[in-house]
Parts: sequence; structure tokens; C-alpha cells
Amino acid sequence: MFTGLVEEVGSVKELVQLDDAVRVAIRAPKVTADAAPGDSIAVDGVCLTVVDNVEGVFTADVMRETLNRSRLGAYEKGARVNLERALAAGQRMGGHIVQGHVDAVAELVSRTPSEHWEVLRFTLPEDLRRYVVEKGSIAVNGTSLTVSAVGEGFFEVSLIPTTLAETTAGQLAVGDPVNLEVDIVAKYVEQMVRG
Repeated sequence: MFTGLVEEVGSVKELVQLDDAVRVAIRAPKVTADAAPGDSIAVDGVCLTVVDNVEGVFTADVMRETLNRSRLGAYEKGARVNLERALAAGQRMGGHIVQGHVDAVAELVSRTPSEHWEVLRFTLPEDLRRYVVEKGSIAVNGTSLTVSAVGEGFFEVSLIPTTLAETTAGQLAVGDPVNLEVDIVAKYVEQMVRG
């Protein structure tokens, strides 16, 4: 489990295409400081298992299912990615419950700058609309964000300068794809109400 609070922006060092998977190597000196094989690290919101960790670079295998549901398959060498280690017992829960299980890939539609913040609008797949509410939580590329508006086929988030500077959100361009994970609590509530 993760909180959606990005610890480090790392970079893709290598991508090795396998038959039905990809092995990715990511340079990340901070999150690898105590990482061991078998540990979980969220990469742009996708929970990956550390296979190896050598000199600040960890490798992970990404299976076809993950490639189909996220944007990990579109990475190129040098791509910058948001990183977070799994939540340890006793840590503060500053973001929201993020599983690292991407629900869909969305696209940045627009950026509207202001003096002290910036509004980013993303597409919202229709099948996820019921889980996204104004002032609710959503993870975009693994970053826990508060939804500031929801409309037909879109949602918006309003980002402060710190978030723009310390995550990959500040570098997103209109048309860029992002990984989305909706709030798991909403899914459980829906299931319980349905019986």
C-alpha cells in the first residue's frame, strides 16, 4: 500500500523487451537506499516488485497485464517517473490509500496557470466517472491529488507550486498520457451497496 506522496522523481535507465513483458531499470538513489529484492516501489502509480538493486538502480519485471492497463509500455530511456516506497507500519498517512493498481490511462487536456497554482484537466473514462467526486482523492501517475472539478468526460486538479516542482506533473504537456487510480474506498462502498 502507498500514500500517493511522491518521494523521488527517478529516471528510466533501461527497458528490455521480453516475449510478453518488459524488464525496466530505474535510477532512484533515494528510494533504493534501503530497497531489497521483493520490496514494492510505485512507479508512476504502478506497484512493481524490486528484482535487483545495484548502486541506486533497481530493476523490475512488468507483465503484459500491467503493460495493457498502464502507460509503462510507452516509456523511453531517460523518462522521468514518480516514485514511492511502500508504506511502513507506523508512518503518517498524508495522502490517501493508493494500491498501485492502475485503473486506466487518461490524457492531459489542458493546463490553466494562475499566480499561485495551476489547474490541470484530464480525460475521465466513463466507466470510472462514478468513483470520482469533487474534493475526493485520485492518484495521477501515483501522486495523491484532490479533485477540484468533475464534468462530462473530464476531471480537474489544482496543483500548488510544490507539487508541480517535486513530481512529474510540472512537466506534463497537453496530450500526455497518465496513469489513473481511483479511490479504492469508493469501489468497496459500491460493492457493498450492490450486495
